[in-house]
Amino acid sequence: MQRMRRSPILRRLGPMAFEASAIIIAAIFIIPVYYLFVTTFKTPAEALLQPLSLPETWTWDNYVKAFDTMNYMRALTNNAIISAGAVAGIVLFSAMAAYTLARRNRRYSRLLYVLFLAGMMVPYQMGILTLFKLVSDIGLMNRLAGVILIEIAYGLPFSIFLFKGFISSTVPIELEEAAKIDGCSVSRTFLTITLPLLTPVVATVAILNMLATWNDFITPLLFLQSRDKGVLLLEVFRNIGQFSVDWTSLFPMLFLSIAPLLVFYLLMQKYVIAGMTSGSLKG
Repeated sequence: MQRMRRSPILRRLGPMAFEASAIIIAAIFIIPVYYLFVTTFKTPAEALLQPLSLPETWTWDNYVKAFDTMNYMRALTNNAIISAGAVAGIVLFSAMAAYTLARRNRRYSRLLYVLFLAGMMVPYQMGILTLFKLVSDIGLMNRLAGVILIEIAYGLPFSIFLFKGFISSTVPIELEEAAKIDGCSVSRTFLTITLPLLTPVVATVAILNMLATWNDFITPLLFLQSRDKGVLLLEVFRNIGQFSVDWTSLFPMLFLSIAPLLVFYLLMQKYVIAGMTSGSLKG
């Protein structure tokens, strides 16, 4: 009887302990973000003496300085061109490739799919030397188009994996068979029937690759040498001192670099959840 009287209390304490643990963990993880944000409004002396306190006087001078130092609008434009071009290419090519692989159950199709999956397992750094020579030979060095093509190539394997799983489990093949009876070609069937049904996974692929492309540092560093082709992370890197770092100047640059991506993700995150769950069940 004593055990039965305790069980309701224990059942209430369990969720409460879990919620308290989650709040504590969230607070721990939010501390670096809070530190970065408040430091952007401080003077160097205040940031050194009172790192976690709120600034005594909120000033936008650090942001104005960072905006001018990193040529923000030019770098933001380069970032936007590279990200938009890469995401558009990845979505288009991976959707077409995945559609073919999902609808043709033949030996060579399965082999090609395995080769695409193998591309997910090869580290990017293993092919840098060969890739550098290839890009140089075809005349795409120090051009945004070269970086876009590289981003497309490295984003295709995982995107094909997502598209193929979604098409196989969610898109009914009967719709395509009916279109074929009505005289639709394969390309028209894909564009008018299949592609509109891929909206959730298209959004997921677009968002995930936008995050990866926007935050890519090593590719622009290697293949964009001139300052006028620089992206946001390159501008942040170029303004770091060799022997010392002014954190009140660096943190505003970091915040300006991630702010557009943060807004984009907050607006689009519901599509990520929809895309991940839509293809999780068969039928």
